[in-house]
Amino acid sequence: MTLFIINTCWYKNIFTFAVRLFHIAITDDLKYAIMPFKELDHWIHDYPLLDEIIKLKPVTWINTHRKKMMEIQSLPVNKADMLDAEKLWERFAPYLAKAFPETAISHGIIESPLQEIPAMKQVLENEMKTPFAGRLFLKCDHELPIAGSIKARGGIFEVLHYAEQLAIENNLIQPNENYAIFDSEKFNHFFSNYAIGVGSTGNLGLSIGIISAKLGFKVSVFMSADAKKWKKELLRSKGALVLEFEGDFSEAINEGRKATLSNPKGYFVDDENSKYLFLGYSVAAIRLKKQLEEKNILIDEQHPLFVYSPCGVGGSPGGVAFGLRQVFGDAAHCFFAEPTHAPSVLIGLVTGKMEKVSVHDFGIDNRTEADGLAVGRPSAFATAISKKLISGVYTIDDDVLFTLLYHLADSEGIFLEPSATAGLIGPQRIAITNYIQTHKLSEQKIRHIAWATGGNLVPNQEMDSFYKKGKMLAGIST
Repeated sequence: MTLFIINTCWYKNIFTFAVRLFHIAITDDLKYAIMPFKELDHWIHDYPLLDEIIKLKPVTWINTHRKKMMEIQSLPVNKADMLDAEKLWERFAPYLAKAFPETAISHGIIESPLQEIPAMKQVLENEMKTPFAGRLFLKCDHELPIAGSIKARGGIFEVLHYAEQLAIENNLIQPNENYAIFDSEKFNHFFSNYAIGVGSTGNLGLSIGIISAKLGFKVSVFMSADAKKWKKELLRSKGALVLEFEGDFSEAINEGRKATLSNPKGYFVDDENSKYLFLGYSVAAIRLKKQLEEKNILIDEQHPLFVYSPCGVGGSPGGVAFGLRQVFGDAAHCFFAEPTHAPSVLIGLVTGKMEKVSVHDFGIDNRTEADGLAVGRPSAFATAISKKLISGVYTIDDDVLFTLLYHLADSEGIFLEPSATAGLIGPQRIAITNYIQTHKLSEQKIRHIAWATGGNLVPNQEMDSFYKKGKMLAGIST
C-alpha cells in the first residue's frame, strides 16, 4: 500500500507507532500484530545497521550465525529430500521432453549453462576500482527452458510434485511407469477438475502458470502492482487467469491463498512457506557440481565457492544455498543480494524477527524496478534455514542494476532483466569486508559465481529500454 509510505529520514516515534498500527489494520495481518513493535530509535539502538538500511544506503551484512555443517543438528529438509527431488525431476523428464519441445535436446532436463565471464570481470574492476582475485562465472538461469528464470526450478517442481501425487492417489500412474503419459487428453481432463493458485511479483507466476495450464489445471496467478505488464499478458496467452492487485507481494499472496484454499480442490503454491519450491531449487547444486567437474574446477575448503544470488522472498536463493551446503559443505559461501528499497530478508535476519517484520514497518517503500525482488516480508520457511547456512546479504541500488545490465550486454553479449544482475558485484562487495580474512581463505583460490535469475522471456522492446537506461546511467553517450 502506498498510503503509508513516508520519508526514509523520519524519526518521530509516535508516528512510527501509528504507521505500524495502520499497517496491521489495512493488511489484516493480525498474526503479526501480537509481536510488540518497538519505537524506531530503539530498533536502531539494538541493530545499528538499520539506520543505514532505513536511509536506503547500500549495505553489506556478514552473518555471524552461519554454522559449519557438523554444527547443524537438524533442518526442516535434508539431503535425502534433495536427492528424492532429483529423482522426481528424472521421472518427469519424458513428459517435459514431450510437452515442451525446447527441452528435447536436454532429454527433458531443465538446466542452464555455467559460463565464465572474464570481460565482465574486467569491466567491474575498471568501473568500481576494486580488483578481486579468482575467476568469475555466470550461472545462466535466465536460459532455463519453459519459464526463462530460476523459478523454472522451484515452480515447475512443485506443480509436478502435486500432479504426481494426484495421479498416484487416483491410480492413474505408478512411479515406475513412463511419465510421458502426463501429456495426454486423459490426464488434462483429470487435472481440469483441480485448481492451482499462486501469489507472485512475476517470474514465479510465469513458471506456475505455464506448467499448470499445460497439465490441464485451472490456474490463477495473483499478481502485485510490481509485476510487469508483459508477464501478465504472457500468462494469459498460456491459459492462466491473472488477478491484479494495487498492493505489493504480501497482499497478492494473502488474497491468493484465501481465494485458492476456499476451493476444496484448490492447491496454493505458497512462496512464503513452501517446502517443495525450496527442494526444487536445491537440485541446482547437484547439477552445478557436475558442471564444475566438467570444467576441471576443484571445490574444497582450500578452493572455496562463493555464490551471489538475487533475493526476493528468499525461497530460490535459500534453496540453492541449502543445496550448495549439502553438496560442497563448508567450502560453499552463499550471499544474497537485495534492492535497497526491498531488503526484506536482510531486515528479518538482522533483527532476528524473520517473517514477523516487514520493510513497511521501517518506512521502506518496497518500490523497485527489480520486480522479482519486490517483496516486503521474507519467507518463514526459507529464511529460518538460510540463517544457519548463508554467509551474508548486501543491498544494491536500482540504478546499479541497470548499469550492470548494460555492461554485461556490452561486454559479454548476455542480456538479463535488472533483478538478475544483482549478483555481479558480489565479489567486490565482499572483498571490502573482512570476511575472507576472518575465514582464513586464499583470495586467489576463490571461484565466484553470480547467479543470473531471469531475462530470456523479456520482450525485445522492453530489453532495449533496459539497455538504453543502463547505458545512460553508465554515462555512455549514444
